[in-house]
Amino acid sequence: MSIETSAAASAVVIGDALIDEIRDDAGVRELVGGAALNVAVGLRRLGVATTLIAMVGDDDAGAHIREYLSDHGVRLVESAAAHGSSRAVVQRAANGEPEYVFNEAAQKRSIRYSDEARAALAQAGLVAISCFPFDVPAEVDALADATAGARLAIDPNPRTGMLSDRAEFVRGFERVAAGAEIVKVGADDAAILYDGELDALRARLRDLGVDAVLATAGADGAILETDAGTTAAPISELPGRIVDTVGAGDATLSAVAAGLVSGAPKSLDDWHALLVRAMDIAAATCRAEGGLLRTPESLAEVERGVFGS
Repeated sequence: MSIETSAAASAVVIGDALIDEIRDDAGVRELVGGAALNVAVGLRRLGVATTLIAMVGDDDAGAHIREYLSDHGVRLVESAAAHGSSRAVVQRAANGEPEYVFNEAAQKRSIRYSDEARAALAQAGLVAISCFPFDVPAEVDALADATAGARLAIDPNPRTGMLSDRAEFVRGFERVAAGAEIVKVGADDAAILYDGELDALRARLRDLGVDAVLATAGADGAILETDAGTTAAPISELPGRIVDTVGAGDATLSAVAAGLVSGAPKSLDDWHALLVRAMDIAAATCRAEGGLLRTPESLAEVERGVFGS
């Protein structure tokens, strides 16, 4: 099931799980997605035993999400979904970037922490959080309580179609991010949340006490700022054309998080090697449609006629 099979401690991912309804010149098709779900599946494909805590509806979409997670070996701890499963209608903008329209369930997503969820969190080597409703104080209170003492990897991943209160989102995000093991941000996050530049956001997060900041810049690669120093890597050059950039950021977070589950690197060289591997994985993920993490090795297997996950 996993692409890499080295033993690793477990991880928990908290956030969204949904159906992406993709509309383009080829027609309409549905893919299981969600940033947190992509990260959870990505971690599992990199050999990390992973649990996803997310809201999933008791409907056909929810059944597809459960089946997909089961197929990839990710354990699901569900929160009830009063409005059914989340869905995003995805269309391409004029510049080729995806535009998302979210249903009511996605806009009103809510996560609860059962005894099962708390047991998984207590055992996890790392807890990753992505696309969380940081603009809902009650959700942030519950998250902070459930993850107290955990090593956190956070991607704020604000979606304008789900963002109800930007100032509250920033407050909630920074409250949880302070002291996190790593926070991943991009230029879109800086613009949407702060009306600012990515470098300024990197500095702000470090001032909050974030141990490491992963700043991604699309085709320009990424910068990783840590206590050991700062390192950068370009997006990797791989054979084949870029098919879909959706999921590249999630794949990057998965790759870096997988390297942190058993403990953070000590030297800047080790951090750099982790970043380069993440850029390899992001580039490979872009060479197929959807958010499913790929590695250069898995692409090579497909080229040789070896298919499967």
